[in-house]
Formats: sequence, structure tokens, C-alpha cells
Amino acid sequence: MRHLTVLKYIEKIARTGSLRSAAEELGITASALDRRILGVEKELGVEIFERHPSGLRPNIAGEILLKHIRDQLADMDRVKSRIADLTGMRAGHINIAATREVVQYFLPAQIKAHMAAFPAVTFGVQLYERGEAEASLLDNSNDIAIIFEPLRHKELQTVGATPQKMYCIMAEDHPLAGRDKLRIYECADYPLLLPKRPEGIREVLDNIAAKVGLTLEPALQSNSLDLLRLMSQDSMSLSFALEVNLRPELARDRMVSVPLDLQGTPPGRLVMGYLRGRTLPVAAARFLEGVNRANVQKFDP
Repeated sequence: MRHLTVLKYIEKIARTGSLRSAAEELGITASALDRRILGVEKELGVEIFERHPSGLRPNIAGEILLKHIRDQLADMDRVKSRIADLTGMRAGHINIAATREVVQYFLPAQIKAHMAAFPAVTFGVQLYERGEAEASLLDNSNDIAIIFEPLRHKELQTVGATPQKMYCIMAEDHPLAGRDKLRIYECADYPLLLPKRPEGIREVLDNIAAKVGLTLEPALQSNSLDLLRLMSQDSMSLSFALEVNLRPELARDRMVSVPLDLQGTPPGRLVMGYLRGRTLPVAAARFLEGVNRANVQKFDP
């Protein structure tokens, strides 16, 4: 659809904030891209981007146009997906918003399996802070969201939600390594490596600690779950992981996992869904159904 090309150009510039970066991703010259945007602005009679030394940013008119563009692109993806489904091509593009917990092992496995079954389907995955993933559904930037402990429930049409066990990660020779289960106050005797707030894992840990009158004092805070896990290696420090992002090959890294007693606090939930009231493209709906089915099989007790 040729008329959508320039709309995709505008959306790409808004995403990257840079004419040059957008041009490189689109495979055209920056000057050609600038001419296309100037042509749109001339047709509309207003500028749609504020031009700064650091790049381009949509102005108020640009934001209005971007909302229309993203709606148009989402509608076209839905139409193409339905046509492909009718012809048996099983094609389409799926944009996924995710939080850190799901992108280490669970989501990559689901995408690889789906790509093997439906090679004409393409994916985009964006990593967000908790709360931002759900918000990204509002302007159709993403089709579905897979989140641990979402903050915004009103906009999210939940397809599946499963509780997640919590594990304490430590070196294989750590004094706590041989335990069957740990309580949070036992962990507090050692240096704690904790996710930053408002990460869902941190909220669950803080709730468990509050239950027994503790305030967790981290030796290190980070929004990188991989960094926290690696800092536990060959040290007395403790990090934490959910079942969904528990590294399968911990022993290879000379580490072990021990279940954490939640002590009556509700476990955090892995939630997947899409924007309430939206009709998903066929490709996205099929993938979401498959991910939810795998989620239930893997994590439901």
C-alpha cells in the first residue's frame, strides 16, 4: 500500500527521534526522507516536527497525526493478517511489549517456536518498565503485552495470569545453598542484590519483608536482572529470580536456586493481554493464545 509508506516514514522518525537514524533503518537517504516529510508538512499547512540539534520531536500537530498514523497502520496489519489467514499464508507482524522478567528465557522460546511454525510472521519486541508496557498499548504501538505484575489494569484485557514462585540465587558453596526453602529474614543476613523499584520482583520481596517487619537494605540495586545474577557468582551475595526467568543452567555457572517462602503474601503474577476493546490482528491473536497455553502448562500449579 503505497499511501502508507510516508506514514511509516513519519512513525519511524517519531520512534527514533533522528532523521538520519530513521533513514538508515528505512534504507533511504536522509535528504530524501526530509523531502518527504517537508512535502507532508506543506500539504497539511503546518510543521509536524520540532527540529532540535539533538534530533526531531513531534509537536502538537505531529502527535495528532501520529495517533492517526498508528491507528491506520494497526488497522492495515489487522486486515493483512486476516487476508493472510484466509489464504493459509499465516503471515503478519506482531509487536510485543514486555517487562524484563519474560525476555530472558520464556518469551524467546515462544517466539522461536512460533517462527518455526509460521515463518511468514515477523516480530518486534520492546522492553519497558513496569507500567509503561501497558501504556504502550494505548496508541497501538504494540499489539500485546506480557508483564510481571502490571500496574495499569484498566486498559488491559487479560488473557492469562499465572502466579510465579520466587527463588533465591547464590553460589553453590554458599552457607544457605543446601536448604530446601528460605525465609526472607535468613536472606537478610547476607548482602542483597535487588532490582530497583518499581520492578515487580522488588515489590514482591518488599511485601514479604514487610510481613515480618523487615526493610530490605540492598548492597546493590540494578534494573539488570543478568547483572544481579552474575554478582551472586562466587560471592556471599544473594539475588532473586522468578520461575519464569530462572536460568536453566545455573549449575554451569556454579550457582544454585532455593525456593523462597512467601510467608502468606500473594505471589506475583505473570500477565498477558492486549488493549481492552481492541480486535487483535489474526497473527497476534494466534500468538497470544499459544503463549498463554504454554504459560499455563509451564507455570500453573
